[in-house]
Amino acid sequence: MKAIIQAHSGEYIDLMDPSTAKFLIEDIAHGLANTCRFGGQCSPFYSVAQHCVHVSLLVPPRYARGGLMHDASEAFIGDVQSPLKALLEDYRDIEERLQFQIWNWHGGQGKNHPEIKKADLIALATEHRDLMPNTPTNEAWAMLDGITPVREKIEPLGPMMAKEAFLNRYHQIVSEV
Repeated sequence: MKAIIQAHSGEYIDLMDPSTAKFLIEDIAHGLANTCRFGGQCSPFYSVAQHCVHVSLLVPPRYARGGLMHDASEAFIGDVQSPLKALLEDYRDIEERLQFQIWNWHGGQGKNHPEIKKADLIALATEHRDLMPNTPTNEAWAMLDGITPVREKIEPLGPMMAKEAFLNRYHQIVSEV
């Protein structure tokens, strides 16, 4: 069996060689909007698309596209929680190849850029506070030590609204370039 998936638009993506794929922004938005953060363990549903919009708003404007696209590969391979991802070397390689090709299509800085990494942690701290109720901070959340969540409470969007928010943010960012 080949490692080829079909995107919402009908485009095909070879996970082992994504260099020939078309990474349409609508497919990215659709996939991320239908992918729940935290492996679906948050309450209520909160999409990766909404998370990415949040990160894009937390970075300085010149990094907004990178913030929006920092988890774009998850539109095609899902949101694997970090502790599990650390155990899956093949998954990480596939994720890196996909993300690299998505950068080629849509631009942006790598997800390890300091500004994006910082914003991602602030978003995570806010999500932990608002979406993971009754969860004390412990060693599983140690990466949030010293990170202050934003003041505003997250109001989760359903998939359709999250997709629309992601696409609107994308078009806003590219029109400002």
